[in-house]
Amino acid sequence: MPSLPAATEPTDPPIRVALVDDQQLVRAGFRMVIDSQPDLTVVLEAGDGAQAVRALASGSPGRSALGPVDVVLMDVRMPTMDGLTATAAITAAGTEQCPAPRVIVLTTFDLDEYVLAAIRAGASGFLLKDAQPEEMLSAIRTVHRGDAVIAPSSTRRLLEHLVTVLPAELPDDRPTPAHAAVADLTDREREVLVLMAHGRSNTEIGQDLFVAEATVKTHVGRILAKLGVRDRVQAVVVAYETALVRPGS
Repeated sequence: MPSLPAATEPTDPPIRVALVDDQQLVRAGFRMVIDSQPDLTVVLEAGDGAQAVRALASGSPGRSALGPVDVVLMDVRMPTMDGLTATAAITAAGTEQCPAPRVIVLTTFDLDEYVLAAIRAGASGFLLKDAQPEEMLSAIRTVHRGDAVIAPSSTRRLLEHLVTVLPAELPDDRPTPAHAAVADLTDREREVLVLMAHGRSNTEIGQDLFVAEATVKTHVGRILAKLGVRDRVQAVVVAYETALVRPGS
């Protein structure tokens, strides 16, 4: 296996990862790749969603018997409890003082119906099961940072693909809370949200709008608060659902 790039700025302590998949060989492969990195470590494995929920509920939210978990790699189709139900249970258990771990859902393009449900369940990102190892590592680091760009490309491509199954605009007499929240954004906040949907990082958005990156971070925080979402992925889906952003735009 070719050598994998390590993080340019290793964290201390390392990002702690949980693997939830009913195929033991899949978990073993993921563990080998993740544990090869100095800034990442696997602290928990589970063969189905129920096992994962029990393990992470054995203390305060986001903690396993081995300590805190930062990011969960979650398969969708599993016995006993599927990944969507488990994702919803894990993310719902978090609090402001003790946030839940961020969840990356493992999926494929033929599972479009699960992608939107996973986002609504609280997933922060997606990873194609046939993704390259370096893409998986990038996904874990990206989701852990929280304020990072919605890429890696798996998430961006899935979101672009997802818009084909999102509902069309609702009639004017049927506004949704999402439409009202988007209407409450300032012109600059809408600009930032559109650029987020195009996969731009905070640095790139700052360059596009000729503002400081700190200013962009402030805008992003206000956007998430006004939309009532926990991260950029969910904010981008709102942008698509309300037709603020359209496919190919």
